Amino acid sequence: MSTTGTERFQLGLFSANCSGGLAVTKIPERWSASWEDNLRLARIADEVGIDFVLPIARWIGYGGETNFHESVLEPIPWATAILATTTRLRAFATVHTAFNHPVVTAKQIATMDQVAPGRAGLNVVAGWNQPEYEAMGSELPTDHDARYEMAQEWFDIVADLWSREGRWDHEGRFWNLRGLEGAPKPGGGRVPVLNAGSSAQGKAFAARNADLVFTIVGSPEEGADVVKAIRADSAALGRTAGVVSPTHVVCRPTRAEAQEFLHYYAEENADWEAVDNLMTLQGMHAQSFTKEMLATFRSRFAAGHGTCPMIGTPDDVADEIAKFAAAGFDGITMSFVDYAGELEYFAAEVMPRLESRGIRVNTPAP
Repeated sequence: MSTTGTERFQLGLFSANCSGGLAVTKIPERWSASWEDNLRLARIADEVGIDFVLPIARWIGYGGETNFHESVLEPIPWATAILATTTRLRAFATVHTAFNHPVVTAKQIATMDQVAPGRAGLNVVAGWNQPEYEAMGSELPTDHDARYEMAQEWFDIVADLWSREGRWDHEGRFWNLRGLEGAPKPGGGRVPVLNAGSSAQGKAFAARNADLVFTIVGSPEEGADVVKAIRADSAALGRTAGVVSPTHVVCRPTRAEAQEFLHYYAEENADWEAVDNLMTLQGMHAQSFTKEMLATFRSRFAAGHGTCPMIGTPDDVADEIAKFAAAGFDGITMSFVDYAGELEYFAAEVMPRLESRGIRVNTPAP
């Protein structure tokens, strides 16, 4: 299922609901993630033809001088408000299966779909951040498989509420529910589902359930085999899943200007304590990054949470995006230090280059 109903290469924005976005930096001009800034960004994205926005769900920060991700707008009201104030942009709501009851979530997402029919999406997260479990008074299952068993049962309940009529009971390992019924339902029977499948269990979950698999790779070239494997796993189950990967972008008129800004925010002014806290938690509790990535990506974590860098001129950035398309990816997400201001430059300079190469199709504003 395409995220916008087209087959073009998708461009999304990731983590704009979080203070700092993906840049673990102390510079005063770092992204505020205020609602005012998010609304401005959403309207720009809608106007220039960005396909979707994807939030992070977070409840406590990562410490350091900035307490990175200290302030995060909750994804469901954030996404609903964005849908209500735009005309074509898709907004995903990121939902942790450990912290959100499936019956409540099914109704919340169906309500989003009524606000903007066909433009709501669900990003399912199985959970990994132990301090958040402690803050919630919950216990993080030490077995990675158990977290995905819980996520699968959670998703099965949601899917039933979106598709079944009448009343029924659910008896499972994690939930025993009596007299369930689901209304309203999403207009198409379900909304597009995204899942970050990088671990073996995550990829298996995504192959079974997701329309779009969100996976971190070291480079687009390295990702080609990942894309093939995900598509093969999905096809083996009679499904077709797209694949997207996150990036961080610094695009300037010259390479020197882009490198100078990268050094300014991600080296001279990186919040290294927060970077190390984040990497430690990723190494302990998540499998999104390999051990080799975690050992070598410290600067990349400061610049963009460990995502692929796209640094340079508009031609350089267009070249990198073309590599993702050539590797078989269906799209990427992007983060910027200043999402709204930098997106305007990206739209004016990079998107026409993608259109001229046939990677994107021009979509005039309605």
